[in-house]
Amino acid sequence: MADGTLKVGTITTSSGSGTITLGQSGETVNIPSGATITNSGTATGFSDPGFTLIKETNASDVAAVTFQNGTDSVVFDSTYKVYFLSITNLILAGDEELFIRALSGGSALTSGYWTAQAGSYGSSTPNSYNDRYQDSFMGSPGDVESDHPFSGYCYFFNAGGSSIFPQAMGQIQMERSNGNYYGFSFSGSYNTAISNFDGFTVTNNGGPNISSGNFKLYGIK
Repeated sequence: MADGTLKVGTITTSSGSGTITLGQSGETVNIPSGATITNSGTATGFSDPGFTLIKETNASDVAAVTFQNGTDSVVFDSTYKVYFLSITNLILAGDEELFIRALSGGSALTSGYWTAQAGSYGSSTPNSYNDRYQDSFMGSPGDVESDHPFSGYCYFFNAGGSSIFPQAMGQIQMERSNGNYYGFSFSGSYNTAISNFDGFTVTNNGGPNISSGNFKLYGIK
């Protein structure tokens, strides 16, 4: 067929099985603006986007949501250079503080961090916010308001390394129980080099539980 436009509803092989090839080496198959490619089967040969979903969980009346290497299909070791956690619409049973903490050998590390937090807060006009935490990668500035969703993300570095410093950074949006809204970034490091940074926990401070919320952990090559 000469160069031009082929208009068909379905392309199949004459036998109903086998391989259909579009174009050849050196040619470009163009998808026009406004067109959509829908995959209802298995697509192979495409470039890796870099993010690999490791584990998704939905919290339900728990004190903490924990991801530990080797538990419940979680990978959190030197397999990936960076790990990414998304927290969507976390709701608490009552006003309560929240923390993100490293695990070492499955146990939460509750001291020995250097974490800086900075952003803004307010109920109408924003004000500058900054603080330092020594008990976590991230600590909520006071109790989180239980009727407002807490959402954010966190990157983790140096998982599974040998004699290395666990590090994390991210952003959070929340409402404090005093009515102020907070949007802030955090960046922290555990101040001791360890060889068993094998997970992390998003945890309360011993008070009301996490009623609900979606958590997704990704590995980044």
